[in-house]
Amino acid sequence: MTMKAGPRRIVLIAHLTCSVGWIGALAVFLALAVVGLTTRDAQMTRAVYLAMGVTTRWVILPAALASLLTGVVSSLGTGWGLLRYYWVVVKLLITVFSTIVLLIHLQPIQVLARSAATAHTWSSDLENVQLMMVDASGAALAALLALTALSVYKPRGLTPFGARKAAAGH
Repeated sequence: MTMKAGPRRIVLIAHLTCSVGWIGALAVFLALAVVGLTTRDAQMTRAVYLAMGVTTRWVILPAALASLLTGVVSSLGTGWGLLRYYWVVVKLLITVFSTIVLLIHLQPIQVLARSAATAHTWSSDLENVQLMMVDASGAALAALLALTALSVYKPRGLTPFGARKAAAGH
């Protein structure tokens, strides 16, 4: 079912806002992760990881979930459909995968934030977690930029489901 123009535009605005917010917050997270990994200033390290914990819980996670939800609603309410075109399916899969990876990384992010809040000295045992934050956020940013490119270029290939719908005149 295709939505009317007004609701479709509102959902699209919400989707774009959430998606751009996710990209921006992730870029900030990556910058913080790099600073946290490279700084020798203990106070700066603590501040960075506390900020990363707050940013993840209150900005990145809600933006990711809202982007996923509004993307699904938007695709179901337009002629693109959720499963008709490969580019939409690829966007859905990348978004779901990125959100799952984010959920998995919540625990190590909270470990860094708790360590920053409670530790008097920074433990070198956390260096692998610090490095993982840089790697994971860099990969996630690349994935989100790929989603943006797919949204702009919209490669046309129909899925088998989409081809059947097109042949049936839907």
